[in-house]
Amino acid sequence: MSEEKSSSVKTSEDNKEDIKKQKSELEITKQRMEEYLNGWKRAKADYINLKKETEKKQGEMVQFASAALILQMLPIYDNFKLAWQHIPEEHKKSDKWLEGIRQIKKQFAELMKNLGIEEIKTVGEKFDPEIHEAVAKEKKEDMESNTVFEEIKGGYKLYDKVLEPAKVKVAE
Repeated sequence: MSEEKSSSVKTSEDNKEDIKKQKSELEITKQRMEEYLNGWKRAKADYINLKKETEKKQGEMVQFASAALILQMLPIYDNFKLAWQHIPEEHKKSDKWLEGIRQIKKQFAELMKNLGIEEIKTVGEKFDPEIHEAVAKEKKEDMESNTVFEEIKGGYKLYDKVLEPAKVKVAE
């Protein structure tokens, strides 16, 4: 009987030892699980960020893929504007064929707007070297210094990025 007691005592001690080992293994397993879970969360966040960045870059590529073609179209539009400015006012209202020219110019302007092209404002604006290129400075008594008083050549932005700065004359 004493053997049974010692056997049962050993078993009880063995059980305690086994429980300690199991608890230790469980803690190690929990730590590994946390590491793996955190690693998975970081990988998922990295993937989401990469996906967003890739989509943004693809969007920018689509927006600017046609920039070369657009740059070739801008001088044509500038010439339309210039030609329209040189037509005497009395002809603009009375000549029907000039109305057709005005409509073509208007359609061209709408096409540019739909493509994300925006004309840079010039006359009456403060000179901004990021969007304007000063080709001359002249003394103007009736204008504030550093104000654009004449547009020499139009400037354009594509989705808020300058494609071509406006060439302007600036008051001193």
